[in-house]
Amino acid sequence: MWTVVMYIGQVTKDLLKLPRPLSPPVVKLETRVDAEYGLPSTHAMSATAISFTLLLSAPSRIQFQFEVGLLIAVTLSSLVCLSRLYTGMHSILDVVCGALISFVLLYVTYPYWETLDHFQLSSPVSPVVALLLPLFLSYTYPELDRYTTTRGDTTTILGAGAGCSIGYWVNELLGQTFEPQGELPVPLPTLTVAGLPLGFARFLLGVVVLLGTRQVVKTLSLRVLYSWYRVPKNDDGARRRREIEVPSKFATYTSVGLVNSILVNRIFLLLGL
Repeated sequence: MWTVVMYIGQVTKDLLKLPRPLSPPVVKLETRVDAEYGLPSTHAMSATAISFTLLLSAPSRIQFQFEVGLLIAVTLSSLVCLSRLYTGMHSILDVVCGALISFVLLYVTYPYWETLDHFQLSSPVSPVVALLLPLFLSYTYPELDRYTTTRGDTTTILGAGAGCSIGYWVNELLGQTFEPQGELPVPLPTLTVAGLPLGFARFLLGVVVLLGTRQVVKTLSLRVLYSWYRVPKNDDGARRRREIEVPSKFATYTSVGLVNSILVNRIFLLLGL
């Protein structure tokens, strides 16, 4: 759902081409994406989609008080939406439209989640679709009259989604899906003091492995592409060209998604984490 809403949000931005709030009067605390368009807020879309996708899908697997989960989902998504106003990156209209688009997508797709999940995990064509469809969408991303980071960011998201999806399919094929033990839904595990350092260790190890993967694949992919297109190594601007930006970012983050979904969990088990 994160991949879907982010792609739709990014494309919608670049098709509508509505500007971000003017500064002044707005004080902008972020500048990296200042060249991007504003409506809808993809932060609002992703925060809403992630929070409520987890809320709606969790009851079939984990026992918890739904009202508490709803409060957490509303709080987290609201904080992200408010942060986009605070940082001066979006108007109220941008944020409201982003959240509403996500709710519509959740409503439309919710009846098909089980079917899509079954296809993703068990269909023999799942890894082909998971790889080729995001790659096609990355290459056909709308062209703009100026360079912005939206195409690169969208390719990053699509690549990560493709890698994770293929990884989930591989885990299912190998019979290593880390299913909860017992009849579903299972009780929510108790948070213990002993579990905190283990969780922190898992987090740090995961970050190190994924950042290492990103750095290695990014460096290798850029070297290959620069050599293929005969681009000088010191030409940093060449990274913005579609034929270099798209395959480099897609290969990098597909690798990150694969390592995240397949390798990292094996390392945790090997180290007893």
